Amino acid sequence: MCIARLGVFESEKPAVIVSDTEAVFVDDIIQDWNRAELENGAIEKIKALDLSARPRVKIADYRLGSPVARPTKVICVGLNYLQHAKETGATPPEEPIIFMKAPDTVVGGFDDIIVPPGSLKTDYEAEICVVIGKNALYLKSPEDAQNYILGYTISQDVSERHWQIERSGQWVKGKSFPTYNPVGLWIVTADSLNPHDVRLWCSVNGEMRQDSSTSDLIFDINDIVWYLSQFMELKAGDIINTGTPQGVGMGHNPTKYPLGGEVVETGIVGIGTIKSHVKNFR
Repeated sequence: MCIARLGVFESEKPAVIVSDTEAVFVDDIIQDWNRAELENGAIEKIKALDLSARPRVKIADYRLGSPVARPTKVICVGLNYLQHAKETGATPPEEPIIFMKAPDTVVGGFDDIIVPPGSLKTDYEAEICVVIGKNALYLKSPEDAQNYILGYTISQDVSERHWQIERSGQWVKGKSFPTYNPVGLWIVTADSLNPHDVRLWCSVNGEMRQDSSTSDLIFDINDIVWYLSQFMELKAGDIINTGTPQGVGMGHNPTKYPLGGEVVETGIVGIGTIKSHVKNFR
């Protein structure tokens, strides 16, 4: 099953994707795809419906918003692809490197990326994103993690490298600008996608920059969810950016940072493709 939110910013309605081009709204059953509804059995309620009896709408007639509303947390894993660690000159970590982004960085997968004033090192990062389906704390093993995952979507974990790396402090400073986390198109539920060996890629103005597979992950998705649950309670609707493969703008020589005017496309086989225009703040 694929679930989405369709409509203008902050007025999206929950929907289920029923074909490549069509969806059905379910806002009469649940308020939104958000923490409260997920904790209250939203998925089970929708699975019990006869979706074929509902009127269909054309996806193209609506904006695709972030497929989960107002996540409590946006948790990120750094240097989690072997080849990406090598291109940055870093030693592969012995434990996951964890940092956070401000939750209001999250926008729809086709929304603009706005480069902040003075930025010369805004960078792209294609990632497979885990969406938590129910609250998880102190899981006993990575195998348990699968029971707490709602599904998977595409994340463009945009970063500003100067603030992230060259200014003292934590990475959150280079990660938390508004619009710095397009997410979408929709969530593919965990029973519909095996995320452990899927292709993910990113292009800028049609030039392929990143092209890899989740098989290159240093810590796989179940390990990440289990590990995080040892340090914080994961809440329904939280999203986890699991790391990016090699080919980021910082990794090229010379570097290839979008400065404004570019089109960034990010894709994952089995989920789809998102696309954002890079624009300068005005």
